[in-house]
Amino acid sequence: MDEVDAIVVGAGVVGLAVARALALAGHEVMILERERQFGTVTSSRNSGVIHAGLYYPDGSLKAQLCVEGRQLLYAFCEKRGVAHRRCGKLIVAASEEEFTALDAVMAHGAAAGVDDLVRLDVAEARAIEPALTCAGAIHSPSSGIVDQHELMLALLGEAEAHGAMLVYDTQVDAIGQAEAGWTVQVGETRLTTPILVNAAGLGAQALAQTIEALDPTLVPPLFLAKGCYFSYAGKVPFSRLIYPVPGPASLGTHFTLDLGGQARFGPDIHWVDEIDYTVDPALKPAFLAAARRLWPDAEEERLQPAYAGVRPKLAGPGMPTADFVLQGEKDHGLPGLVNLFGIDSPGLTSSLAIAARVAAMIGAP
Repeated sequence: MDEVDAIVVGAGVVGLAVARALALAGHEVMILERERQFGTVTSSRNSGVIHAGLYYPDGSLKAQLCVEGRQLLYAFCEKRGVAHRRCGKLIVAASEEEFTALDAVMAHGAAAGVDDLVRLDVAEARAIEPALTCAGAIHSPSSGIVDQHELMLALLGEAEAHGAMLVYDTQVDAIGQAEAGWTVQVGETRLTTPILVNAAGLGAQALAQTIEALDPTLVPPLFLAKGCYFSYAGKVPFSRLIYPVPGPASLGTHFTLDLGGQARFGPDIHWVDEIDYTVDPALKPAFLAAARRLWPDAEEERLQPAYAGVRPKLAGPGMPTADFVLQGEKDHGLPGLVNLFGIDSPGLTSSLAIAARVAAMIGAP
């Protein structure tokens, strides 16, 4: 039986950030990843946006950790040379009827400590983005974009420099309690550890259900929200991210740029029963309509299917929006175990703050 100081299951951006935090605290960390590469699931199938922290309910973990995480993320990227850009974002109202929704975004942002938001009228919005069509907007200068792969590579590199080890193509079969903490069964190998972090993303609930000592009623339901993206070929007239006012289950089909200048629209939202990353070309009319709502001159022939992601939601259609769940000993009474459930947007932005919170929950020095 092999012993290790800490095991993190899942090598997405959050799992890698947690592994880094534990390694920096002096723990020997083993990261177990069932795929053949890190970050190939949720962490690489999103917009790559650094969120400022505008949308989330007052006092929620999403609100707190997004603002904390955004500051930590910018500092980390600057220190480690990770490609990113603080390009800013406009959240736009298509008509005066959506001003109430803009007011709510301003209020949530202010309550979370986002102190640089600026409300713009039509003329002010068009002065900085002349091609935009809107009735009014909010300018969020702290929003930005990041190269997700570079970010994860830097997190892994720093974790490994402090003794962490990543093991690919590794499926956890069962988790039991032991005198020293936890036993983790991987094929014919049994590992023991006093610290176990479940950062398995879309697989977090399934992994938690293998933990014999965990009350199954503490494992929340999982809802799969598929989001598709369409790319836009050629030059676009925007230098900032452009978002509509948010809907009840998502931030809406928005315009983003990557660091290479590739423009895309998405994600939309489809509630699905199984993970599927195909993008149906028949969605193009809906994406074109969403694009033209922001930019009437968007050309149909330049809009093409790109990729899709699936978000691990804790609330389904018609249900109130759910918060992140960082479940530790205070919740389940099991020392050394942390389960991370429902880490959807703004999980990437919040990753370093989540990692710091997890390290504090398990008493890492």
